[in-house]
Amino acid sequence: MKNFFTSMLGALVALIIFACGAALLFFGFIGAIIAMGNQGKIENVENGSYLVFDLEANITDSPPTVDFSALTGGRVDTIQLRTVTRALRAAAKDDRISGVLIKGALAPSGYGTGYAALKEVRTALAEFKASGKPVKAYLTFAQTKDFYLASVADEVVIDPYGMIFMPGLASQPMFYAGAFEKYGIGVQVTRVGKYKSYVEPYTRKDMSPENREQIQKLLDDVWGSLLDDIAKSRGVTVAQVQATVDSEGLIRPEAAKAAKLVDRIEYRDEVIDDLKAKTGRKNSKDAFKQIALASYAKSSMDHADFVKADGKVGHGSRIALVYAEGAIVDGDGEAGEIGGDKFSREIRTLRLDENVKAIVLRVNSPGGSASASETIQRELRLARKVKPVIVSMGSYAASGGYWISTYGDRIFAEPTTITGSIGVFGIQFDIKKLANDFGITFDTVKTGKFADALTISRPKTEEELAVLQRMVDWIYDQFTAKVAESRHLELSFVKEIAQGRVWSGTEAKKIGLVDEIGGLDVAIKYAADKAKLGTNYRVVEYPRKKELAEAIGEMLERFHPTSRVSSHDIVAQITERLKAELKALHTYNDPQGVYARMPMDLSVR
Repeated sequence: MKNFFTSMLGALVALIIFACGAALLFFGFIGAIIAMGNQGKIENVENGSYLVFDLEANITDSPPTVDFSALTGGRVDTIQLRTVTRALRAAAKDDRISGVLIKGALAPSGYGTGYAALKEVRTALAEFKASGKPVKAYLTFAQTKDFYLASVADEVVIDPYGMIFMPGLASQPMFYAGAFEKYGIGVQVTRVGKYKSYVEPYTRKDMSPENREQIQKLLDDVWGSLLDDIAKSRGVTVAQVQATVDSEGLIRPEAAKAAKLVDRIEYRDEVIDDLKAKTGRKNSKDAFKQIALASYAKSSMDHADFVKADGKVGHGSRIALVYAEGAIVDGDGEAGEIGGDKFSREIRTLRLDENVKAIVLRVNSPGGSASASETIQRELRLARKVKPVIVSMGSYAASGGYWISTYGDRIFAEPTTITGSIGVFGIQFDIKKLANDFGITFDTVKTGKFADALTISRPKTEEELAVLQRMVDWIYDQFTAKVAESRHLELSFVKEIAQGRVWSGTEAKKIGLVDEIGGLDVAIKYAADKAKLGTNYRVVEYPRKKELAEAIGEMLERFHPTSRVSSHDIVAQITERLKAELKALHTYNDPQGVYARMPMDLSVR
């Protein structure tokens, strides 16, 4: 009886603590919402301030529709690409801003911070520099993406104990065929396209020759574009940069300076003292005059989309900027996914909205469900009949991502965009051997030959695989025919350049899959011209809001101790990668089991 009362008392105390904690969480969340509502206050920008661009964030195409900076002390884990580029362009014309300081290291995650997005940021930095104001970069441990941005600066400074880790690009797929064999998981695939390598991790233990060929070409294209930009900014040749990369591996400060990759070697306090002098606070105990880029964007860019060329605020027609970022899935999808049903409803709404004069589709997707891709493309084709539909490709616009892009009135891409991958595959798993090893067996009663064709209890028969292959062949024929029609290309040529092969933006333009090399701002300007809007228009971004439950979930995730993974934590990196691979399996929800998606692990680093 004593133990009973002790247990009951303990449970009661735990219940009270839980209730109090829940109440605190609830009121804390309400307070955060109120704080978010108060963040529109204009922050004072002192004359002569430096705009501080802290790279410690993931740069995404689509905007984070719930701002959690009030809960994180102003720390920004995610920042939108347009926030960065618009802030830099506004600062170039702002007499209060005297320069830009780049510091920190990027924190790529998911489909964010790709090389195409960084190209747009770098272009905005170059435009700022062209205004006559200095751009200064301070490096400690800089990887390729960090140095790619920093190299555009007038002055690049590195810490005496820092380094540049820029060994070149690599893609290293993870293969599961051996594990599946060991544990008795069967895999059968149907596909079209000799380069359609998405299924290889499940069926092979290494890359196929075709996959190796296409990835090597892609990496060469992307790396060549990066080296060209870096060499031009640093006043050296591509060959000189490559020689330093190959001879050093880990480029220490002295070697970096000798190769003209950096200008000076200084400690942080020396850099700060120099900025104090530049901003009129030499020998002062106060910090140099500065404002964080994210804060400047909030205080100075609230009406940026409404500003006309003459500097006055315009309230005319709208250009809808629609973000397609993430894997394409059937249904409404979850956060970070492009749900075919939900996304097509958004496009339909914009098509019927007479105030929306043009649609700019920003694609940053490796593809996914073929059915969902067609659902989205159908609405875009209908929209194109009544208003311009312009496509801006981000870091990825491949396979299903290209499927939804192909009917755009004009397609823009960056040189480092990964696109194409026009191919289709189906993948079927079975657990017969695995189940048998545990003494589990299956039996079947059916009313038709193919009634259990999609079971996972056994491998597919040759006849069943033939049925599935016919479906894959048909969808591939549909895909290539749509590309030929939309891009005004011969079908035979499309089938030659398709085959599931991925292409860089540069190569895609050469073969007609892309119209023009350019970023998002160029695409928006083209849309305005196409719709004959002049300068009296505003850009409205979609999707605009998240569900409250999703906002709460993201807030809780921010406080989860494992929500951020250090680039130096090897075990955490492996764990996160496996989680990402398993999560990808959940996006296999096409009702026909057929997918248009680029290679599973084509991660370029």
